Amino acid sequence: MILSYLAGSIPSSIILSKLLRGIDIRDYGSGNAGGTNTIRILGWKIGIAVIIMDVGKGVLATLLVSRLRIDPLPLTPDMAQIIAGSCAIIGHIWTVFARFKGGKGVGAGAGMLFSLYPTAGFICLAVFACVLLIVRIVSVSSITAAVSLPIVIMIMKKFMEYPVSDELLYFSILAALLIVYTHRGNIKRLLKGEEKRFARIHPIRSQ
Repeated sequence: MILSYLAGSIPSSIILSKLLRGIDIRDYGSGNAGGTNTIRILGWKIGIAVIIMDVGKGVLATLLVSRLRIDPLPLTPDMAQIIAGSCAIIGHIWTVFARFKGGKGVGAGAGMLFSLYPTAGFICLAVFACVLLIVRIVSVSSITAAVSLPIVIMIMKKFMEYPVSDELLYFSILAALLIVYTHRGNIKRLLKGEEKRFARIHPIRSQ
């Protein structure tokens, strides 16, 4: 759990923004240390690199760190992976390396989901992409994809006869609630009509 949390805590956007542009990404845009704000402020190349790193943190914790078992607890492999991945998501949101102010958990959560059930991951990714194309608001796309996760898992389990564990179904509900919680500021701006749409990007080159 500790190693997974530390893996998730690696502040990808903060590291790349300081190394490549000499700035702290949290001082610009929405102030969020995530991939979306990085794309807006520093451009697609760095933003996509941040997203890949964030997804990689979830994969690392779920597939590799979860195998480093020293506890005597009778956990199933699925449960061990869910716990490890969840700790990475917590680290992504509340990183110990940046005063507990990180991203919104979407990247690490996606990495965990693709590691456990790629089919559900691709369906949620398709939901995200479709909503983004329609409304052009990343927060709405992220929330919609997160809320669709437990629905997709339930359909896979009940109607498609996928071997989905009950633990993953319960986790998907908690993950959806957590993603909605981390987007509470975005929801407030949406209600006020102040949430920004994805538009032409003018990245900061250096400072």
